[in-house]
Amino acid sequence: MDLGLKISNVHKQYNGKAALQDCSYTFMSGGIYALMGPNGCGKSTLLRVCALLEPCEQGNIAYFSGETVFPHDMVLRRRITLVLPRIGVFNTTVFKNVSYGLVLRGLRKATIVQKVNAALDLVGLMPKREQQALTLSSGEAQRLGIARAMVLEPELLFLDEPTASIDVENTAIVEKVILGLRHTGRTTVILSTHDREQAERLASHVVSMHNGRITGST
Repeated sequence: MDLGLKISNVHKQYNGKAALQDCSYTFMSGGIYALMGPNGCGKSTLLRVCALLEPCEQGNIAYFSGETVFPHDMVLRRRITLVLPRIGVFNTTVFKNVSYGLVLRGLRKATIVQKVNAALDLVGLMPKREQQALTLSSGEAQRLGIARAMVLEPELLFLDEPTASIDVENTAIVEKVILGLRHTGRTTVILSTHDREQAERLASHVVSMHNGRITGST
């Protein structure tokens, strides 16, 4: 089922200071959207609000398919996933890190193995399947976070600065994964970046932000 996201007049404050101001935009199913703007412009806050991790003071977050608008319940939350720039890594193997969400969902062991192996292969971590995850480099850990999200087969994937503070080699792998999602069209991606060239390389739509506002889209 196609899953779109419409945000309307969204406001968010921290300690009385506006982080988001009157943000409105519609993210249609199947695209790659890059939130583009300088540090502190509200990109990360918007992702957390859209991912239903934080409430907004004003406005509306509506997930929809056609004319149907979905309640913000567990069923919807399992259709969306946010990957943060510094992911938490569990003190266990790479495989068990990626399988965690599937275990919670009660999938059969054979299904879990199949899905985890596919996700690890996607991000180039199959050779490190049994490695202790805490020993991964920062770039590998970021790829692990993306695999942990992708194994859940989200319909909408939020990526907050997915290549921040990682080296050129790992950046290339992450970008290749994102471009692959763009070509398949099965997962809508909304990512944040302050890198204009990266936004134009990866995204079908570049959404500009400044001072907590969405200021335009190309």
